[in-house]
Amino acid sequence: MENNYVLQIKEISKSFPGVHALDKVSINIKAGTVHALMGENGAGKSTLMKCLFGIYDPDSGEILLDNKPVHFTDAKQALDAGISMIHQELLPIPLRPVMENLWIGRFPLHSIGPFKFVDHKKMYKDSVELFKGLNMNIDPKMWVKELSASKMQSIEIAKAVSNKARVIIMDEPTSSLTENEVKQLFEIIRRLRNEGVAIIYISHKIEEILAISDEVSIMRDGKHVGTHDAKGLTSDFIIKQMVGRDLSHRFPPKDNMPGEIIMEVKDLTSIVPRSFKNVTFTLRKGEILGIGGLVGAQRTELVESIFGLRNVASGHIFINGEEVVIKSPEQAKAHKMALLTEERRATGIVPLLSVKDNMLLANMRHYIGHIGLLNMKEGEKDVEKNIKALNVKTPSSKTLIRNLSGGNQQKVLFARWLLTEPDILILDEPTRGIDVGAKYEIYSIIINLTKQGKSILMISSEMPELLGVSDRIMVMCEGKVTGILDGKTANQEEIMRLAAKFM
Repeated sequence: MENNYVLQIKEISKSFPGVHALDKVSINIKAGTVHALMGENGAGKSTLMKCLFGIYDPDSGEILLDNKPVHFTDAKQALDAGISMIHQELLPIPLRPVMENLWIGRFPLHSIGPFKFVDHKKMYKDSVELFKGLNMNIDPKMWVKELSASKMQSIEIAKAVSNKARVIIMDEPTSSLTENEVKQLFEIIRRLRNEGVAIIYISHKIEEILAISDEVSIMRDGKHVGTHDAKGLTSDFIIKQMVGRDLSHRFPPKDNMPGEIIMEVKDLTSIVPRSFKNVTFTLRKGEILGIGGLVGAQRTELVESIFGLRNVASGHIFINGEEVVIKSPEQAKAHKMALLTEERRATGIVPLLSVKDNMLLANMRHYIGHIGLLNMKEGEKDVEKNIKALNVKTPSSKTLIRNLSGGNQQKVLFARWLLTEPDILILDEPTRGIDVGAKYEIYSIIINLTKQGKSILMISSEMPELLGVSDRIMVMCEGKVTGILDGKTANQEEIMRLAAKFM
């Protein structure tokens, strides 16, 4: 090769109706390196990678692989050329075995006369060898539906490696992984790097970027801001480059004033063995009660039970001093509760519906007139009001929500529940998969809601977030509450000690 670049992206531009997603972006990727790609949601990272992978056709510019121009019109062409992509949103085939998910589209075949059949023995053998080489403990014959999200992520990584790719794009690969699984992934990445594979690593987690990357490219508003050697970079510098402003204060000032107790949970126990047990806590009006803990702490199970999505064996819930029985989300909504779920794509947005339809979804009955017809004028008025109030960046309310960045999708979901006029909002990982700048906006929304008298239950796996936003922090471990801390005096070490108390 004329240089050490396995991949060169030269002045790529791409526009969609109302959005200039990429503006003459140029980035060079060296063989045998980990090249991080960072930027706020909507900065153009995923769009650029989709242009590279043949999902989108760029409006202008060119892509060079080994110094030769390439133009992929579909993902298969990119795969055949040696480029693999692990998408942030996993779409496995749940009702098929792991090994079929691994080798789909390229099953090993054997012939019997003029007929060809899938060679299941070879598929199994190749899968075992692949997992062994990657130090992954996964049974190839297990059905995918039985696997955790982290195991599904591992299958996607194994699939990319099995393609013998020379360039692997990893889009938020650790979003569903535990700390130990992240370490294992990093070992795999280092091994691939040593074998000459180029890794394009997209993540919002700055600590990960600094730990694994050789070079860091930063994008902002569809433009390439700069590429830097990862050594010597600091979080503050990266954040400033990403958002175009100094974010020395990563969290808004907290000037909410928690008042009287609005909800009390006493001895709540799940009907499922080994889930949460004897959970007791209070939530005050205008308060943000953070819920911390490690994977398996049963935090999501707890809040979904409070919202009526799961059954409980025993315990009591009091709202405004009166005991309530909540066995369904409809009953929870009747008691002025709302739940923003953890998996935005799976259980939040309806991707093929517009921003407007997604926003009105939970409160549609409110817009039914006397003769049973929808009064969409009133609904559209509320939608435009919330788009403005929450600063949702969208070409229009008719835009499909799937075309918005993650942070703006999350704002639409906030607006959806705010239209139901809740007093208690349950937020399960409200900033997962959202960049630094959008996180600040979400934090501002949360704090402003408490100033309006709303009460917030917020699950977060990011300790700086818990400490920066919460008035109090309830820590759980293996389904039990191990402590409740004052947000003003708590620290990361104390939270971790309580999170690991029974482990």
